[in-house]
Amino acid sequence: MNDNPPGGDPALRPTALIDSDHPAVREFAAAHARGATPRERAVALYFAVRDGFRYDPYRIDLSPAGMRASRVIAQGHGWCVPKATLLAAACRAAGLPARLGFADVRNHLSTARMRQVMQTDVFHWHGYTEVQLDGRWLKATPAFNIELTERFGLLPLDWDGASDSIYHPFDRSGQRHMEYLAQRGSFDDLPLAAIAADFQRLYPAWMPQRQALAGADFDADVARETP
Repeated sequence: MNDNPPGGDPALRPTALIDSDHPAVREFAAAHARGATPRERAVALYFAVRDGFRYDPYRIDLSPAGMRASRVIAQGHGWCVPKATLLAAACRAAGLPARLGFADVRNHLSTARMRQVMQTDVFHWHGYTEVQLDGRWLKATPAFNIELTERFGLLPLDWDGASDSIYHPFDRSGQRHMEYLAQRGSFDDLPLAAIAADFQRLYPAWMPQRQALAGADFDADVARETP
């Protein structure tokens, strides 16, 4: 595991939210960062985060405690930003430089409940992970677990550690899936204050309904709304 001192590379340091020094994160990284090369270990961690934790955009807790990487491990699920944060933390714990990237996307395949509360199909601050391998920063998006992609009729989002892994523009049937509208850049720590402020401003109906939405079942809605 990574034992870099606090003054080292910021892409390797633990932070309050990318808590790569948390025992649960270190244990997760030790269990899953398998392989003979950094690329193999990074790819193994990607799939462990992608499929080991259920994607659930109904349960969003924008408090610092709710957004920590270790919280995803504790609760077994997360939405795109916490899952990306967990992958970054696990990579750092395994000695692999990692950071967070963000983009605004248009999601053409959300549930009716999400569309109703968000009042838009644009998701601001979609999160992914960037991992440095062979001197290059590569994008990896561990959000949608394999079971969800199969239910939704999506193409699974794989990663080979040699190229970027970002959402597919179309699903299996050729319908629009995800459209990247704007890139927000790369961050050595999770910009939680900016995300929370923008969510309050851009989603005035969604934020007050978060508690009620958390009581709904995202997987059940997906199953009901897809053939």
